[in-house]
Amino acid sequence: MSVEGSQSRGGLRPIRLGMVGGGEGAFIGAVHRMAARLDGHYVLVAGALSATAEKARRSGAALGLAPERSYGSFVEMARTEAARKDGIEAVAIVTPNHMHAPIATAFLEAGIHIICDKPLAMNLTEARFLQQLVAAKQRIFAVTYNYTGYPLVRHARALVREGVLGEIRVIQVEYPQDWLTEPLEGTGQKQALWRTDPSQAGPGGCLGDIGTHAYQLAGFVTGMRPIALAADLATFVAGRKLDDNVHVMLRYASRACGMLWASQIAPGNENGLKLRVYGSKGGIEWQQEQPNMLRLALFGRPSELVTRASNAVGPAGQRVTRIPAGHPEGYLEAFATIYSEIATAIRGEADEATLFPGIEDGVAGVAFIEAAKQSSEDDGRWVAL
Repeated sequence: MSVEGSQSRGGLRPIRLGMVGGGEGAFIGAVHRMAARLDGHYVLVAGALSATAEKARRSGAALGLAPERSYGSFVEMARTEAARKDGIEAVAIVTPNHMHAPIATAFLEAGIHIICDKPLAMNLTEARFLQQLVAAKQRIFAVTYNYTGYPLVRHARALVREGVLGEIRVIQVEYPQDWLTEPLEGTGQKQALWRTDPSQAGPGGCLGDIGTHAYQLAGFVTGMRPIALAADLATFVAGRKLDDNVHVMLRYASRACGMLWASQIAPGNENGLKLRVYGSKGGIEWQQEQPNMLRLALFGRPSELVTRASNAVGPAGQRVTRIPAGHPEGYLEAFATIYSEIATAIRGEADEATLFPGIEDGVAGVAFIEAAKQSSEDDGRWVAL
């Protein structure tokens, strides 16, 4: 991925990409690198891959970065890359949450496009500052709510927009996992350590880590954001400082109602993101662990199982489908779709079909976290969004 001069799909020059975070022992950094590489739109040329300078340089060497472009700090990287004629055009931020806003600020000030992991920031003040800075600097700012990249999620969105389901009445989304059922952070496991630490993860544990994914997916498919919520956040594992189970009721301006459940202590669940949407004419159900199938039920008719490559899938899903029927497309391909859509925007070629989560999605996710925390601390009181 770090080979200069390679050609992207369609013969376009790859976008020069940098990365902050994602070095030794990281999980999501490798996923971002694979996603960026899949469609050939990017070449990784620089990085500050760890907060520890020696580890950062060692990680850069392992990825084949030139020594002079493997930086000991993101501040040095932003300043130096902005001054190079062949400097990076975009940076992927894949650090723990508390560093998202400072890093994004440094690279926006340097005039570099941002691809940031979620949640956007530690609080709404930081998020809104970034939103204002993006507007001032006129840079692309993407937030990697990557589940919006699945072809059948795009198809589901189109079904809602085309009125196939009628007036939307009920929205249910859930995201259960089980990996934090026991106090894994007590073993020193890196991913558990920072995700359960308020100083690094922010005010939401399960809420910020996967609850925001569920919240954003529901909004992406339906085109609706709630006007109020009532939340119950719980921490079941003794000694844990952040929530590990979340129930949220959602209220919409249209009188539709919603429900969100996210949990990291639900045994038997690996990555069970699921969305159900019901309207006056029909309903849909989609599960992330079986992403190539969508159940469509029109009222009074037998349910239909729509598969990713079937003729029933319209242009919105077809344009992000890569491989023939019967060959599953999964997590990495969906993530790569987000990167490819961002590349289109960076090149100035985006049109109305180009879809990727932006700064507004990031701000909305942080607002959701803060409102849910406020509601839960006030015994589940309804809080306006």
